Amino acid sequence: MNKKNMNNKNNNIQSGRYQISPMSQPHHEGGFAASVSIRSGQGMASVDRIMQFTPQFHSRRAALRYAKAEGLVWARSH
Repeated sequence: MNKKNMNNKNNNIQSGRYQISPMSQPHHEGGFAASVSIRSGQGMASVDRIMQFTPQFHSRRAALRYAKAEGLVWARSH
């Protein structure tokens, strides 16, 4: 998925040293796909992890909710 095409309306969440950005986009088979960007660090020392999830969702809101929950779980366990 191209990060530029994903919907991210400032849903960013700070969790400790991580910035979590849930994203969604229409899925080619219908419904919506979810992904999350997890950033840490600054400048040249920054790291951006992007996780894409396989479940399809009936609404953009449900996809964003899932991505947010998964991103928070990841951040809290690292």
